[in-house]
Order: sequence, then structure tokens, then C-alpha cells
Amino acid sequence: METNSINGLKGRSELKHEITRMDCFLLRNKLKHYMDVDPYAKNDGMYSIRSVYFDNFDNKVLQQKKEGFYERDKFRVRLYDYNFEYLNLEKKSKRNNLTYKQKCRISAEEYERIRYGDIAWMENDARALMQDLYYHMNLYQLKPVTVVDYEREVFVYPYGNVRVTFDSSIKTSMRNNDVLNPDLVMVETEPDVVILEVKYDEFLPGVIRKLLQTGDRKQGTYSKYQISRMYG
Repeated sequence: METNSINGLKGRSELKHEITRMDCFLLRNKLKHYMDVDPYAKNDGMYSIRSVYFDNFDNKVLQQKKEGFYERDKFRVRLYDYNFEYLNLEKKSKRNNLTYKQKCRISAEEYERIRYGDIAWMENDARALMQDLYYHMNLYQLKPVTVVDYEREVFVYPYGNVRVTFDSSIKTSMRNNDVLNPDLVMVETEPDVVILEVKYDEFLPGVIRKLLQTGDRKQGTYSKYQISRMYG
């Protein structure tokens, strides 16, 4: 039976495509006439995202992503526009082609304790997601591995709760997990690659589906974490 919810959260469909900057330019100019810009974005319609991803010595998370497992989980700590005072712990799960995301606040001090292996306190933490991460860190020996930076542009459409994102300027820290360091050295990955993500609930409206048709795109299991790990 298909999983419809995780901890009360409803799953969403998520499609990913690797496109060029020219494709992005053409799509943007079409979408802006039908969709709204994310209200949380800055004046230029963009915002910066920094995440540190958890994995283990066998690269369990990376391998499951590359092999397209129908059931997989990924933990990360994320911040926006380099606001180091506001961090979220997130768990992204894939079940039967649907995506689920859970999150909770985490402090900078808590992340640093996790980073250095001080995790016993997490076992009885009041946040269920923190306990879940503790379980996975013990069972699979997960730890924060790599920081990924990128710029995101978002368009939204109310019918079907559609969210179209363009992620570009993807950079990697090359296995440095010091996510709270504003001077962390980041290496650019593939300058011309943009990851197009299309997320929606029960249906993708025909008008949006038609607008997204452009050229020769590759659909696949691309992720910023996967791209970043190609470099170290």
C-alpha cells in the first residue's frame, strides 16, 4: 500500500531536471507571467541556501540517492541567506515516489556538539526529529559530512500547491562540515548547471506542465548533495 503520510505530513510529488542557464532564462521569462515569485525572496527574487548533509563512511545516503531507492531518508542542517542565528534540522524522506519533509529548530551550539560527536543528550530530547537523528547516527554512524551552498529562485502557483525552483551556483566545501563558518572555503561545481525542481500536491496543472516544456532536459535523481560529492 502506498504511504500517504509520515507523522501526519502529506507527501508531495517532486520532479527534478538538470538544465542549462539558458534553459533557466527561457523558463523564467515564461513562468513569471503565470506564477508568483516566492514572497520570502529578496528583491532580486533569489535567496541563498547553505546546508550540511549527514552521511556515513560507506556513503549510504549518497549511494541510495544515486541508485534511486524508493525508500530513503536524508538529514541536513539548513540556513538561509547566511543567517547563522536561525538553523533548521531537516529530514527529507522518499516513499513510493512521494517526498516528505520534517523539520525543527536547532541552535548553533547544538550543531557544534553534534559535529564533534557529543550526541548522548539527543536520545531524550523533547524534539522527536532530534531523537530520530540520534537513532540514525547510532544505527548507521551518520555524521555531518559536506556543506553545500547555492542560490535559489522560486515561483509558486496556488492550484495544486505548485512550487518551481531553480537552484544554481552550486558550491561544495569538499568534506568540511564547518557550516557555521562564514569564511568557509567553497569550491564551485558546475557553473552552467541549474537544477529545476517541480513540487506539487495531488496534481500538476496543465498550464504549468505546458510552460515547463523546453528543449532537451534530463529528468533524474539529481541532488545538490550528489553533485557536491562528485568533487570530494
